[in-house]
Amino acid sequence: MRMERRRSPRFPFIASAEIVDEKENARTASRVSDLSRNGCYVEMANPFPQGTNVLVEIYTENEFLEAHATVAYFEPMHGMGLTFSEMQPYFVGVLNKWLLQANGKKAN
Repeated sequence: MRMERRRSPRFPFIASAEIVDEKENARTASRVSDLSRNGCYVEMANPFPQGTNVLVEIYTENEFLEAHATVAYFEPMHGMGLTFSEMQPYFVGVLNKWLLQANGKKAN
């Protein structure tokens, strides 16, 4: 069993996503299944190797978020955990709003 290393709580959060391998410029469609202040888990059949730098674009019905991230771990045939490394202030606001909603609280 893997030791829990998350720095912040994660919440169930379903959204579509596009993952871009920044080195190979390869774009892959995926689905986010959970979200935290520091990262997310994306479901995909062929996850990228640990340490890969990616650009993640997460889409809900009426908003999107874009962030640079690093693959923290991967589970073959299932998906990978991403750690956010850089995010523009506007997208930090979107992330905070989504986390409040996922936690059952009303966003301002």
